[in-house]
Amino acid sequence: MKAFNIPEIYKSEFISSIKKDRQLRDHLKKDFSPSILDFGRVKIHLARHFGFCFGVENAIETAYTAINENVGKRIYLLSEIIHNPHVNQALLENGVRFIMDTAGKQLIPWNEISSDDVIIIPAFGTTLEMERILRDKGIKQIYYKSKCPFVEKVWTRVSQIANNDYTVIVHGKPDHEETRATFSHSKSVAPSVIVKDMEEATILADFIMNRRAAIDFYELFKGRYSEGFDVAHDLSRIGVVNQTTLLATDTEEIADFLQQTMYEKYNLTKDNVADHFANMKDTLCYATHDNQSAVTNMLSLDADLAFVVGGFNSSNSSHLVELCEAKLPTYFIRSEDNIISANEINHWDIHAKQLKTTFSYLPIQEPVVIHLTSGASCPDILIENVIGKLLSFYKLSLDTIRIEHVVNDG
Repeated sequence: MKAFNIPEIYKSEFISSIKKDRQLRDHLKKDFSPSILDFGRVKIHLARHFGFCFGVENAIETAYTAINENVGKRIYLLSEIIHNPHVNQALLENGVRFIMDTAGKQLIPWNEISSDDVIIIPAFGTTLEMERILRDKGIKQIYYKSKCPFVEKVWTRVSQIANNDYTVIVHGKPDHEETRATFSHSKSVAPSVIVKDMEEATILADFIMNRRAAIDFYELFKGRYSEGFDVAHDLSRIGVVNQTTLLATDTEEIADFLQQTMYEKYNLTKDNVADHFANMKDTLCYATHDNQSAVTNMLSLDADLAFVVGGFNSSNSSHLVELCEAKLPTYFIRSEDNIISANEINHWDIHAKQLKTTFSYLPIQEPVVIHLTSGASCPDILIENVIGKLLSFYKLSLDTIRIEHVVNDG
C-alpha cells in the first residue's frame, strides 16, 4: 500500500511502533484481537485497527501538497478536509480557509473567490452543483485528489447501476457531505433515493410491495429523491450503495432486507435475482469495516470502560461509540483535553448530540482495564496523548510499560 507524506504533528513514535509490530506479526491482517498494553496499575486494550485510513492520509497529503505548491496564493477548502478538529485547525493555521461548514452553510461568499485562487476538494468529494460553480468561476487550480478513493468507488458503482437501468438506493445520513455528494452524482444518471436507516428501508419496502399509497412517498422522502421519481416504475429494479463511514452491518442488513423484498415481490430465485436487484456490497469501505471488526473483537475481552477518540461530527467514530456503549461505559472524546482530571471528563453524547460531564468515571479498583480506539480521521498523536494523560493519574508514563503482547498472536 502507498506510503503517504504526513506531517510529523500527526504522528506518534509510540503508536507507530505498536502498529509496525502488529504488521510484522500479522501482515495479512487476519488477527483482529487488540494489543494489550500493561502498565501495572493500568491495562489498555488498544484496538487492532484505528486511526488514519488510506483515504484520510491521501486527503491530508494532498492538502499539504497544495499549501507547499502555492506559496503566496489564497487556498480554500470547500469544507472540512475530514471530520477531525485537530487536523482542520492545523490547516487553518497554515492559512487555508473553509468556504462552507459541514452543513453546507456559506462561510465565505463566492464573490470573494477569484479564478486565481486554489481550491481543495475534501475527502468526501463534492456535488455536481458545486463542481459547476467552480467551473463557472474559472478556477484553474483545483485539487481533486484529496477525494477518498473508496468514495470514488461508490460513484463508479452508481454509474454501473445506472447503465443497467437500476434505481440507486443510497444508504446514508442525508445531511452528511459524502451522502450529499453521492446523491448528487447518482441522481444525475439514475432515479435515486436516500434512506438513512432500517426504519426507512422498511417504509421503502412498503412502497415496493404496494402496501402504501405511492403519493405518500413524496412527503416521506421529501428532498431525498431525484426529480421525476416514479414510485410505480423506479422501485422495480434497485441497487444499494452506501455512505462509506456507516456501520457495515447496517448497510448489509438494509441491502439484504431490500433484496428479500424483491424476492417476495417478483417470486425471484438466485438465478434471476439480478433482474430486479443489483448486489453492490463491495462498496463498503475496508477501513470502516476493519475498525468496526477490531472493536467487536476487543469487546470480547472484559474491561471497566472504553474511550473512543475522534471528531464529534465524525460518522465512523460515532458508530464505534455505538458498538462500545452497548457493552460498557463509553466516553467519546476529541482529545486528551476532554479528560479534565481523574474524577472528571467531558464527553460527547451521540444521542443527545451535546457535551456531557461525568464524574467518578474511573473505577476505584486496580488494575483499571480500558478499551481504546479511534476513528479513521484521528491522528495517532491524540491516542498517545490520551494514554499519557490517563497514566499520569496513576503516576505512570509511557516508558513504564511492562508487557506488550497480542492476544491470539499465532
